[in-house]
Amino acid sequence: MRVGFIGLGSQGGPMARRIVAAGYPTTLWARRPASLEPFADTAASTADSPADLAAASDLVCVCVVGDADVREVVLGERGVLAGLAPGSILAIHATVHPATCRELADIAAAQQVSVIDAPVSGGGPAAEAGTLLVMVGGATEAVERARPVFATYADPVVHLGEVGAGQTTKLLNNLLFTANLATSASTLALGSDLGISPDRLGEVISHGTANSFALGRLVAGDGTLTRLAAHAGDLLRKDVGLVADLATSAGITPGVVLGTADATLGMMGRSR
Repeated sequence: MRVGFIGLGSQGGPMARRIVAAGYPTTLWARRPASLEPFADTAASTADSPADLAAASDLVCVCVVGDADVREVVLGERGVLAGLAPGSILAIHATVHPATCRELADIAAAQQVSVIDAPVSGGGPAAEAGTLLVMVGGATEAVERARPVFATYADPVVHLGEVGAGQTTKLLNNLLFTANLATSASTLALGSDLGISPDRLGEVISHGTANSFALGRLVAGDGTLTRLAAHAGDLLRKDVGLVADLATSAGITPGVVLGTADATLGMMGRSR
């Protein structure tokens, strides 16, 4: 399978490098030439536009930031869909609204292109190690064709249902992670007020029944949300807002998890 990859950031870059290392003919495109420089010593080819990349690919993976970025790369005048041939697959690795993926799937179906949503979790280190979690929504046939490529950088790859199911699952994961940050940070702060060092309390809890990934991120930092807010606050705000919109549209009351996630955003100096 010929693979095209767009979105060579801290997470997408290692993903693309593992695809190339696995021997798949790979074509890359980036807005900034500097993003392509780390691949100069690889077998990867480069394209002048997303459309040109797509024309050279059977599977195109898009790992940009948000809905607007995905739309621009996919639907632009020289976007991915302008170059994909019938029978090709478009995989959306970005974390976006499920409705965006369903809309793209409907548009792509007119030219016999399959869209699967495949958001990832784990960050750059997991991508480098080949242990990302990929949450996939889409037709089984397309998912299974793409699975060997995903397996170059991910374990596990979980098929969750139709298009949009992967995004919904990723948003729920991020909602709970955001909520866990508030409970973890406030527990460490309470411990400090009661005379227990946040470092020692974190050490104990990380070996106990209350352990969580969120707690680990805080303990690895300074025990507060300051560092995490600086590099992830805006992304968490985006994801909490998306899942809140999903619940509102479905007439569902999310419950305590959304309120707690909102508390985290407030502690980070942000609001949904």
